[in-house]
Amino acid sequence: MTGLWVVLATLALGTLIGVIRLRRDGRVRDTDGERLSAADLGSGLGERATLVQFSTAFCQPCRATRRILADVSELVPGVSHVEIDAESRLDLVRRLEIMRTPTVLVLDRAGVIVKKAAGQPRKADVLAALAAAVPES
Repeated sequence: MTGLWVVLATLALGTLIGVIRLRRDGRVRDTDGERLSAADLGSGLGERATLVQFSTAFCQPCRATRRILADVSELVPGVSHVEIDAESRLDLVRRLEIMRTPTVLVLDRAGVIVKKAAGQPRKADVLAALAAAVPES
């Protein structure tokens, strides 16, 4: 009988952890506003904003995130998309405390990090985050 309770408690705990992770995955959050330069990115900043994606070679959600960010950068004028291989830029990963891939940073025109999402964000959330970074015309 004790074994049954252990199994049920383990299943309940696993389900709770899974639900919490699903609710947090890809959520766009405010950040402390650290600044990244074109040298940090290995590419120029966008005219109005920059979407920075940290990826790894075998990350399946990174591919879908790449498509989402490419679509958004084509949709919004002056926004560029930069993808960084997390394995080759461990200095930047440590400095920015990137814990998983994909991680997306939304930078304003000056390179200040405005928003951050760990996990695959939704397209609507990326567009909403850009609204905070892109100055109105």
